This record gives sequence, structure tokens and C-alpha cells, in this order.
Amino acid sequence: MKLTEAKSKIVYRELPEDDPKIRQPDITRARQILGWEPKVERAEGLKITLEYFKKIVKK
Repeated sequence: MKLTEAKSKIVYRELPEDDPKIRQPDITRARQILGWEPKVERAEGLKITLEYFKKIVKK
């Protein structure tokens, strides 16, 4: 919310019974098959994404 300066409130709810408790995305296959790996830190990527959506919403 710091990036967007949103005034929204976070609402916490019970997780569905089948919801994974631990999320650890694995990009091993992307590295092996596509030769891809992230080149931008997460915070910087979020800033870039936010700016992109701000531009397209104004159109």
C-alpha cells in the first residue's frame, strides 16, 4: 500500500481448507527450459508495473 498510497483496508478471512500453507514458487524449469531468471528486484518490478497500469488507465 506504500507504493499505491491506497486507503483500502485489509480484510482477513479464513483460508479455504485446500489452500497451500507455504508458497515457495520454483523457477527452476523456467531457468532450465527458457534460460529465464528475474533481472529486476521485486520492489522495483512492482514500481514498474504500477506505473504501467497508471498509464493505461488514463487512456
